[in-house]
Amino acid sequence: MKRLALGMLAAALPAAAHAQAYQCTLPQRIDPPRELRQDGPTRRAVISGYTLAVSWSPEYCHNDTRSMQCSGRNGRFGFVLHGLWPESRSGPPPQWCSLTPRPSPELIRRNLCITPVPWLLEHEWAKHGSCMVKSPEAYFRVSSILWRSLRWPDADRLSRQENLTVGDLRRAFAASNPDWRGIRVGVELGRNGWLREMRLCYDRRFMPADCDRRAFGPPDSAPLKIWRGL
Repeated sequence: MKRLALGMLAAALPAAAHAQAYQCTLPQRIDPPRELRQDGPTRRAVISGYTLAVSWSPEYCHNDTRSMQCSGRNGRFGFVLHGLWPESRSGPPPQWCSLTPRPSPELIRRNLCITPVPWLLEHEWAKHGSCMVKSPEAYFRVSSILWRSLRWPDADRLSRQENLTVGDLRRAFAASNPDWRGIRVGVELGRNGWLREMRLCYDRRFMPADCDRRAFGPPDSAPLKIWRGL
């Protein structure tokens, strides 16, 4: 079933994906990937669904002016893809199934307009993608197909709304994505209620699914702040 679902996704959308960027210019080249370090145990488990983790870049870049994501030299970004994560109902999710094959610098470069952090692309492939598929090319392919299927709310406009709540964000996302009821849209907040990430929940067939309590995050009534960074 998993291979069939991945194959259907891979055949669906042939074009490359882009982050919700105000602009994005790929660097001509990037340095070879740094040494990859496994930050947890290898863990294999039956996959019951997936989470698409999407970061709000201005919040991440609040105190960073040097990296590609934050410096402005290669673009200015809104929502960016953190990663696609397999989940398991039977216990902790699978992770670190293999450190190889490593993605080439060119493959990483081609995906920087969706995830503008070179080291993070390889980290997400090795920690999460290697438990799903056999190659980084397939992992980034599936991630970008899911990404291209989504429409993102105007977070700049939302940030100016009085008495903004997490529910307002969920409803704004659902308004542009009819299959995504609020219960399927997880939210992660940082200190003092600032938006950090959205967590979109999928079943084994990569169809939208209700989030569990952990992925769902704060209730709709929780106050929300969005750092514009502009």
